[in-house]
Amino acid sequence: MIVFDLFCDQDHRFDGWFGSSTEYADQRVRGLLACPQCGSLAVDKAPMAPAVPVKGNRVANQTPRAGRALAGGKLPPEVTKAVEALAQAQYKALKDSTWVGDKFADQSRAMHYGEQDEKPIHGKASLKEAQALVDEGIEVAPLPLPVAPPDEVN
Repeated sequence: MIVFDLFCDQDHRFDGWFGSSTEYADQRVRGLLACPQCGSLAVDKAPMAPAVPVKGNRVANQTPRAGRALAGGKLPPEVTKAVEALAQAQYKALKDSTWVGDKFADQSRAMHYGEQDEKPIHGKASLKEAQALVDEGIEVAPLPLPVAPPDEVN
């Protein structure tokens, strides 16, 4: 996975996780990237230095951590603490949830209409799919932090 620092035309900054640079470019061209703060589709990559992370399989059951460097320095401690708390809350919420990948919209509908037992799930949905679910009265929410599919975690 590649993490890009992104920004919109309203100067909101956020992260985006992609399988490759090509995947980022494809999603941008198809209008699938939107600012989580204002919804703007005018999203670009911010200039950034490459980071070489520690392999994820070195520490078992490690929860997500914040504190990545930004252009001009590290995040302020209170922001790092807030993002770490958010990451920990998301980790706890997803701990008993099942990854359903691209089948998220279909499985959400099946549970909503009683065709499948209800259980916590998380996965991928396009902005259009998520809006269609909401329009049908199906409660869904975006995750505040990106999640790597289980088959893509080292």
